[in-house]
Parts: sequence; structure tokens; C-alpha cells
Amino acid sequence: MKIVIIGIGKMGSWLTNSLHDDNEIAIYDTDQKRRGDVKGVAVISSLSEIEIFRPDILINAVDLKNTIRTFDEVSPYVSEKCILADVASIKGDLSTYYYKSGHRFISTHPMFGPTNANMYSPRGENAIIIRESDETGKEMFRDFYRQMGLKIYEFSFAEHDSMMAYSLTLPFSSSMVFAACVDTLAVPGTNFRRHMELARGLLSEDDGLLSEILFNPKSIAQLEKITSRLEFLKHIIKDRDYEEAGKFFDKLRENIGR
Repeated sequence: MKIVIIGIGKMGSWLTNSLHDDNEIAIYDTDQKRRGDVKGVAVISSLSEIEIFRPDILINAVDLKNTIRTFDEVSPYVSEKCILADVASIKGDLSTYYYKSGHRFISTHPMFGPTNANMYSPRGENAIIIRESDETGKEMFRDFYRQMGLKIYEFSFAEHDSMMAYSLTLPFSSSMVFAACVDTLAVPGTNFRRHMELARGLLSEDDGLLSEILFNPKSIAQLEKITSRLEFLKHIIKDRDYEEAGKFFDKLRENIGR
């Protein structure tokens, strides 16, 4: 299959290196240095060259805020038969865009890379395929993910963004609150160090990615849940209520399966 990958950041690089053995790959990135970092594939220096390459599928791996704009920019250079693809962590308005575009599409989300996963040894990690996607594109990514040893899930566009608010916003915002309260003069214990490692991993990520996760319209509900639980914990602490604290701890253990 002939595939163009646009955006050679962490995810774009992983896709390029993982797909190029079994496919004919061409890459494009506005950052010329990134283009030179990937070997063994064709390098496109201008978007107009996509028309010459004639891809069967075009994978858009730029950051979310530029995803639709990038699709608009490349649309004059792809045939009607070309399948459009994205790997965005939040789908937002992409469903509306796809339906208006007239192109077949495959929307997916490899749920690893940011923070703690090893992108080049992702076996056992999860990947989501959007249910409304084109069947040909879905089958291509199913085969690819199976070869990589990933667990595959299917959600609708709406279900995906609701799930991401829970799966990403909840731990991301918790780590950010921890980082906001860190005192560099403190002597850390074991649990503190573990939290610090999580926070450092998270904050090593690109600001655009972190913003995408937090700006998910579904995120506010998760943040309100966090603040509600914190207020309840404050109430227990202020009252020094051992009985209520015990019930609270039991509920926490139940939530995490302990």
C-alpha cells in the first residue's frame, strides 16, 4: 500500500518506522530536520508532490489544532479514492469534517507514547479504532495493530472523547495538581518520588498535546469530579472523622480493585 504520513513527531515517526517494511511510504513535515531523521522512505518536500506519489491512504499525524487545517491544505493533491486517516488523541470536530469531505476515512488512536509507554516496544498497549470509519481502513489498521501486539477497541467518535476525558484528563490533571504543589526544598519519601516521576514524564510532553487533552469538551466533568472529591476529603480531615475516613478508604480500595 502507498502511504503518505504528514507530521513526523513522536507518533508520525513511530508509524513511519513501523509501516515502511510492508508498504511504500512517503513522509512530509514542515520541519526539514525531522524529514532527515527518518531513513528508508521517500521524503516529500512540498505538498504538491503528494499528487505525484498518489497515496492509497494519507495519515495526518500533526497536532490536533492543526489537523483539519492540514487536511484542507492537502485535499487538492489527493484523489477521491485516497483514504484520509488521523491518529488524534481527541477527535473533536473531525467527524463533521470527514463527512463533509466526501472521502473515506479511518480515525484511530494508538494509546501509548505520551509520558510512560515505550513506543518502540508497545506490545500489550491499547489502540482505539473509531467505529464509523471505512471498513478497508479499519481492516488495514487492525492487521497493523495485531502485528504490533496491541489490544484493539472500537468506539464511536462521541464515545472516544468521553473515554479520553476519563482515561487521560483524570490522571493528567491529577499529576499537574501534584506538580503545582511541589516544594523543591522538601525531603521526598518513596511515594513522593513515584509521583514526581509521573509528573516529570507528563510534563516532558509537548504543550500542544497536553492542551489537546485538557481542552477536550468532556474534560470539565472530570475536573469537577476531582474538585468534588477533594472537598469531601477536606471535610473528613477538618472533622477528624475516623469513621468517615474508613468508609472513604474502603471506597477507594473498591474503585481500584483492592
